[in-house]
Amino acid sequence: MKALVYVGPEQLEIRDVNDPVPVEDEVLIKVSSCGICGSDMHAYLGHDERRPAPLILGHEVAGHVVGGPLDGKLVTVNPLVTCGNCRACRTGRENLCPERQIISMPPREGGFAEFITIPASNLIEVPTGVSPERACLAEPIACGWHAARLANSTLQSDLEDSNVLVIGGGAIGVGAALSLKCFGAHNITVSEPNEIRRSFLCETTELNVVAPDAVETDSGYELVIDAVGYAETRKIASGAAKPGGVIVHIGLGAAEGGLDIRRMTLQEITFIGTYTYSSIDFRATAKAIFQGDLGDLNWAEQRPLEDGAKAFSDVKNGMVQAAKIILKPDH
Repeated sequence: MKALVYVGPEQLEIRDVNDPVPVEDEVLIKVSSCGICGSDMHAYLGHDERRPAPLILGHEVAGHVVGGPLDGKLVTVNPLVTCGNCRACRTGRENLCPERQIISMPPREGGFAEFITIPASNLIEVPTGVSPERACLAEPIACGWHAARLANSTLQSDLEDSNVLVIGGGAIGVGAALSLKCFGAHNITVSEPNEIRRSFLCETTELNVVAPDAVETDSGYELVIDAVGYAETRKIASGAAKPGGVIVHIGLGAAEGGLDIRRMTLQEITFIGTYTYSSIDFRATAKAIFQGDLGDLNWAEQRPLEDGAKAFSDVKNGMVQAAKIILKPDH
């Protein structure tokens, strides 16, 4: 099969590789759509030791089942493979399973290819009328849904009465903002520094997307979502949160720096780190997509898998207005 293979920092190649072979309880999926995630970008830049070259990246997948009871059915794929038996799995926190695996990280190759294998239990059938391009957004939006759920259960105030700041207008930030609306939030500001993306989001969503210097920080925010995860954005988050507020940290940009621990301590600001989602979050997100609760989701751009190297380069250089690029092996 054809696959886009990460071969070293800022190096991607289309290669012929062996077709994956399902093992027990797995199914074969013909990939239709696979989105470029921020973690894919970290690997591409050589910043993720968990994803060594050579490796097929990509974990935001929708495609059609090949063989078995669901043969030909369009599905969206939960890329997290967990043991199902540990305490985390038994208590609905599969994302913390010590044996978790995710496609696009060894030993599981990713979705920038014609085919993947995945346990049948990780599939959600997509109803008629929902495209693969929308269905594959379940994965990135589920990260925001998970964050919104945890924030809603932690806030000392009602979410619908809270001022919310989302830092970052990529797919994770946009997904978090849309998820927060589903949870009842009304006063949401999304901060995005890239002018072409900011303009695009203002045209394609009903979100209030502003430049960072336009963020009102004097009054503070009950909830701040950091969907970027660099020292600079953590500094903004720890300064923008109100006394007694909550910071939810999703972004994995860099490991250190930025938080004003003294202010957070003195003002009793809660910090929550969130990683991916539970299976319940993923299914809830997929249902919201299928029902149209998250809007038209027309803020993604499609490109052929063969153009994947250029797509990654364009993202790196800030040349992409869309919040998400979806690569399509069959385009």
